[in-house]
Amino acid sequence: MAIDEIVLGGGCFWCLEAMFQELRGVQHVESGYCGGKNARPNYDDVCTGNTGHAEVVKIRFDDGLISLRDLLEVFFTMHDPTTLNRQGNDVGTQYRSAIFVRNDEQAKLARQVMTEMANVWDAKIVTEITPLAPPTTEFYVAEDYHQNYFQQHAEKGYCAMVIAPKVAKLRKMFVAKCKA
Repeated sequence: MAIDEIVLGGGCFWCLEAMFQELRGVQHVESGYCGGKNARPNYDDVCTGNTGHAEVVKIRFDDGLISLRDLLEVFFTMHDPTTLNRQGNDVGTQYRSAIFVRNDEQAKLARQVMTEMANVWDAKIVTEITPLAPPTTEFYVAEDYHQNYFQQHAEKGYCAMVIAPKVAKLRKMFVAKCKA
């Protein structure tokens, strides 16, 4: 058992968090911000699109139960990596498709999986792969009210209309990888 981490951005962090929390071997998912120029960004600043940060999730996982390859395949399947700075109605650089890697091995695997997944999409994948190298590229934890958002607010409109269908799709497509 080896614990590893990866930081992924693919639209709204509430959606990503809810989906990755469903996967067996994922120990913790934390919503946050990454890839921008300001230290300690907050939600209001990131929403302006002026900080350069993306909404992301940091995923801690047991690679004996789920591999990074598996996580990346879920990532490239469950969001549209071909739309620049957009996921559905969420528009802006904060919603870009991004992988923030901790080392060369993660970067190599991310590029490999991205190349393999290109066959799934009709358009070119625009996902950025960026080193997670503090202080230039650092993960910042989002405010407490963003953590476990779907679990706490499943009845709210955005959760019911956007997140719940994505979670249902994940459970159907990746049933063998989901928690019981």
